[in-house]
Amino acid sequence: MRRLTQAPNIAIASLWADTLRQAGIEASVQRQFLSSVAGEVPPDQCLPEIWIMHDEQLEPARAFLRQLQALPQHRWRCACGELVEGGFESCWNCGRPMP
Repeated sequence: MRRLTQAPNIAIASLWADTLRQAGIEASVQRQFLSSVAGEVPPDQCLPEIWIMHDEQLEPARAFLRQLQALPQHRWRCACGELVEGGFESCWNCGRPMP
C-alpha cells in the first residue's frame, strides 16, 4: 500500500478515490477524520490522503490523477444570455443543454 497524494478536503479526497476505483485502481481515503485534531497536530498532517492498495498501480494512478486535475473547463453563453462556466452542461438560468 502506497500513498498517492494529500487532498485539500474530504470531499475532494472521496471524489478522487471513487474516480480511481472506477478506473480499476484500488484506492482508499485515509486520515479522513483527522481534521478535528488540527491545532494539536500540525494542520498539514491532518489532511485526508489517497492511498493505492497495489504498488504496481501507483504510477498509473499518478498519471490518471494528473489527467483528472487537468480537465478543461467549459465556458459558454446560453441562448438566454447567461454565461455558464465550469463543468456545467446545462444552463442554471433556463435549463437548456450546452450546445
